[in-house]
Amino acid sequence: MTVNPRALPLDATLYEAARVMRDLGIGGVLVTFSGRLCGMVTDRDLVVRGVAESRDAAHTPLSDVCTAQPVTVTPDDDIGTALRLMRDEAVRRVPVVDDENRPVGIVSIGDLAMADGTAMASADALWEISKAPPNF
Repeated sequence: MTVNPRALPLDATLYEAARVMRDLGIGGVLVTFSGRLCGMVTDRDLVVRGVAESRDAAHTPLSDVCTAQPVTVTPDDDIGTALRLMRDEAVRRVPVVDDENRPVGIVSIGDLAMADGTAMASADALWEISKAPPNF
């Protein structure tokens, strides 16, 4: 898991999210309200739900394009749980939240591919996730 994931408030703009992703070299940002996870926005969301719909990136809030209530895991969940969720939900990133739904990390396909002892399971899961239809 990647700890201390980048999060932006629900009212941040598409422009702000795009700059964070560019500056940090990441493909997704968690979306929060009062410090609690309420969504997630990816670079794909910015393109498909933002640019392709001619939204004004400087004025459109993340609430208009983010995936609300994404599937999550807790710090106590194992790799298998994250793999299953990614495969079943056709997602490439799963936020890790504490008991109060505050983001503490994020698990990505890359994290799973690098996990010790799960190379074969990760390869199979990556194939399954990649062939799944889009979830938008």
